[in-house]
Amino acid sequence: MTQKLTDDFLRAIPKTDLHVHIDGSLRPSTLIELAKERNVELPSYTGDGLRELVFKEHYNNLAEYLHGFKYTCAVLQDPEALERVSYELAVDSFSEGVRYIEPRFAPQLHVSRELQMPAILMAVDRGLKRACDEFNATEPVQSGREPRFLYGIIVCAMRFCSGSFSRYYDSLFRAHSYSPERHVIAMASMELARAAVQIRDNNGVPVVGFDLAGREDGYPAHDHRKAYDFAHQNFMHKTVHAGEAYGPESIFEAITLLHADRIGHGLFLFHVDKLESPRITDPERYVKALADYVADRRVTLEICLTSNLQTNPAIPELTNHPVRKMLDAKLSTTFCTDNRLVSSTSVSRELRLAIDHVGLTQEQLRHCIIYGFKRSFMPLKYTEKRAYVRQIIDFYEAMERCSGLEPATGSTSYAD
Repeated sequence: MTQKLTDDFLRAIPKTDLHVHIDGSLRPSTLIELAKERNVELPSYTGDGLRELVFKEHYNNLAEYLHGFKYTCAVLQDPEALERVSYELAVDSFSEGVRYIEPRFAPQLHVSRELQMPAILMAVDRGLKRACDEFNATEPVQSGREPRFLYGIIVCAMRFCSGSFSRYYDSLFRAHSYSPERHVIAMASMELARAAVQIRDNNGVPVVGFDLAGREDGYPAHDHRKAYDFAHQNFMHKTVHAGEAYGPESIFEAITLLHADRIGHGLFLFHVDKLESPRITDPERYVKALADYVADRRVTLEICLTSNLQTNPAIPELTNHPVRKMLDAKLSTTFCTDNRLVSSTSVSRELRLAIDHVGLTQEQLRHCIIYGFKRSFMPLKYTEKRAYVRQIIDFYEAMERCSGLEPATGSTSYAD
């Protein structure tokens, strides 16, 4: 059956992108144009040149992968730029069949005296909403033949930051120069959590989730527990970058201490060799129990194949990616882009890679697609979300029939 899972089919089916960074997903042409307008120096002013020097097919390490954010963040320091790239991200997503996105970014990387947190989030919201309104005004959507395009915004706190990260962080570290670094970082996370809740409630911006991104090793999730407790107590969804560069204990901590509903990457969930606590006397048993715990709680793993391959030398090729074990263990998984520019990818391409190199079957594809919608932080009432997911399933089944595929069994109920 997988031979019928053509590129046209993958583009046609409704999809989500639950793990996509705004500052890693600019169009190359937009980056160049914004850099020229804002006097930001780039290593090249052509798309081919940027792909050769910065946004490569392969990277030597994570530091090289992250180098490109130096340029993208530099051009995103005003509302007009933030609105534009958010609008274009929505357009690019919709053009490949994505019907729901949750763009994420770290607002504190953009704050200055001239640009405060509410204006930053409202600019991103304006861009996304403009694209959303355009798509949803089309006849297929208005007639009910196709599902609406929707979005929610996720804000990212940083596991590690310093004064060099942005003007905001520079001011924060200067104001607390006698405080330990980890205390200042935790303070920044708490400020972001408070801001996110207030801007959601007072400004009507659909901030649907709180995230923790950045270097795991040496910067544990429990440092940010107060910020996550605050988000949790104010009915905000939680996701955490975990198990991307550190081991299973990072994933356990994210779920148990930070109330994570989803895990970004979760790459090393099954890697017993990355366990560090001397209290874990039976590593194999611990990892199995953790995987069962993740499965039982339906904690969804946001899988980003291309970026994982680019940033982790431990995975020489996709056939070695642990998503195969995740699928076999019936974990809730969904495929995402992470960074459309930095990884030169799309959701359709990620699905293609999963089919060709991981052996994703038609039934597993369907599960992953529907999990994306079900486990999203969609800013709708529960009953509205149920109806929307039902429409997505019906639309997906219609795409299967149009492609000559027998609709796969299972995953039609909302409760799965």
